[in-house]
Amino acid sequence: MRLGDGAVRFGGAGQPIVLLHGLMGRATTWWRVAQWLTSYGDVVGLDARGHGRSPRPLPAATEDFAADAAEFVEHLDAGPAVVIGHSMGGLHALALAATRPELVRAVVVEDFAPDLRGRTVDTWRGHFESWPVPFASLSHVREFFGSAGEYFVECFEEHSDGYRLIADLDDLYAIAAEWGNRDYWSYVDKLDRPLLVVEAGDTVMPAGQQAELAERAGGRHVVVDGAGHVVHDTAPDEYRGAVEAFLSDVLDR
Repeated sequence: MRLGDGAVRFGGAGQPIVLLHGLMGRATTWWRVAQWLTSYGDVVGLDARGHGRSPRPLPAATEDFAADAAEFVEHLDAGPAVVIGHSMGGLHALALAATRPELVRAVVVEDFAPDLRGRTVDTWRGHFESWPVPFASLSHVREFFGSAGEYFVECFEEHSDGYRLIADLDDLYAIAAEWGNRDYWSYVDKLDRPLLVVEAGDTVMPAGQQAELAERAGGRHVVVDGAGHVVHDTAPDEYRGAVEAFLSDVLDR
């Protein structure tokens, strides 16, 4: 159910569970995960600026995205939330927990590292612009992206000539460019909420950082062997097992 302002309620009741998507995604990319998460609470997702149906403007820094998430949790008015973020959404979850800890009960970060300095958008640009856009159909999208196909079909919409990414590539480049110029360890060091870090076995993140993230924040670190960057789609059973074990512990406290 759409809540307006680029937000989706997936179902469930009680403890708020807020889902934050990765770069180029949208709240609905979490649909399959949300189905089992409803056993643990009221599951909602938020479209980040420049993504999905978010009305909020760009340009924006990490702190703006975190502030949007904080406003969203406050609007729910149901107490502190479990915040689950994939990649970019993991960064925003960390920033939210560090700056507004009273709004966060626990954090799950999926395949994001705090220090990407030196990386440029040029590598990503070449990859994104090599796609056979427009895609002929959603089946074409699903086939092209393979194991992550179910994720990407949520990120495209139909135009007169075929299917195109909902987010604007120039907006994505601008968002990602910030990550190559700063690190986020200061947010990690402020974190005082239970934390689970789920790292893809085939991660695209710098080696060792996700383990350090968990250690510095006193959290758990799980590596899912063979999983790609979108762990919750490329290894859904392993991802679910890790998150459910964490939530069962956190929500029983």
